[in-house]
Amino acid sequence: MAFTSTPRNIPRKWLLAAGGALAASLTVAGAYAWYGFDATPSSGTHGKPPVVILGDGATTPKGMAWIPPGVFQMGSDSKMARTDEKPAHPVRVQGFWMDVTDVTNDQFAAFVHQTGYVTTAEQKPDWNAIRVQLPPGTPKPPDDVLVPGGMVFVGTAKPVRLTDYSQWWRYVPGADWRHPQGPGSSIEGKGDYPVVQISYTDVQAYAKWAGKRMPTEAEWEHAARGGLEQADYAWGNQLEPDGKPMANYWDSSRPPFPVVDPRSGAVGTMQVKSFLPNGYGLYDMTGNVWQWVADWYDARYFAKQAQSAKGKPIDDPRGPDTSYDPSTPGVPVHAPKRVIRGGSFLCNESYCLSYRPSARMAADPDSPMSHIGFRLVQDAPAPTAAYVAAASRRPG
Repeated sequence: MAFTSTPRNIPRKWLLAAGGALAASLTVAGAYAWYGFDATPSSGTHGKPPVVILGDGATTPKGMAWIPPGVFQMGSDSKMARTDEKPAHPVRVQGFWMDVTDVTNDQFAAFVHQTGYVTTAEQKPDWNAIRVQLPPGTPKPPDDVLVPGGMVFVGTAKPVRLTDYSQWWRYVPGADWRHPQGPGSSIEGKGDYPVVQISYTDVQAYAKWAGKRMPTEAEWEHAARGGLEQADYAWGNQLEPDGKPMANYWDSSRPPFPVVDPRSGAVGTMQVKSFLPNGYGLYDMTGNVWQWVADWYDARYFAKQAQSAKGKPIDDPRGPDTSYDPSTPGVPVHAPKRVIRGGSFLCNESYCLSYRPSARMAADPDSPMSHIGFRLVQDAPAPTAAYVAAASRRPG
């Protein structure tokens, strides 16, 4: 069984080298539902649902939720877990504020309007950045192939073997955040959808402008779990409680992945807040779009951390110093890769299974894609005791 909807080492770079053609306010707090009824609250919540604490834009950051400090079990020993998620190990993080939703098209547009920023997908690809992701000796493609664009999920017309990513991914010249599927596509009317076709570098630029930063992998997972200890999903242990989908992933009623049939409706992102938030008041922490986090990717990192910690909590881990991804034969194992978290609209039980808090993937930081977005965190002061008390008194 394959477990990734992301072409991990061959996205934009491999196809290019082959020729390119393939290539709020507290008043809302009471409305949040604590729906982890089939999972165990983490030790940091003392067996009680966490209090949703939202920034008010006055004394606390607007559009962000407070993620309390605490110890949690990072990773997973679940039968669904990939090797790079194992073993579960204790981690301690400090408190921080996190964006309630993924950064949206409207928010990113405001940044571009104010700064004139040009994203990676809108620039001519840098061969020096491309070559490090390819087998040594790969020849440089013709200059007319090195054109601005991004990787786009195009699907297939019929079922295929899930071993060749280029069957359903294509490097599309002209694809960028304004045109996620390429020329002719648009984000008009989708201001509240998550922005995609964004590289790691683009996220860093936006974060600097916004006065925020990227979350570490540990911070992201702590926040995604929403106060539940080792639950399989961000909402509990049932994929669809009472038959109700809880995130945007590949619908099992559709043709099998990666078949795209117009009669079954469009495949893609949904507007933010389409589903219930988790226990901390965060929307879409899993499904919809993958999310960039700060850390380098190392497939062995969790195992190394658990071994060195010897059962004691690891304080605010910041990730490895370099990348290590042996998943694609011939490609350098230390080619630069960053971690992405959360899964996307392409994930499903038979192929990706990454709409889980512990799931992690490696991604080329210079490769914008149509299913990767981001959200940020901020190290603003913690809410006061009075602020927290006011939130806890809200009905819910």
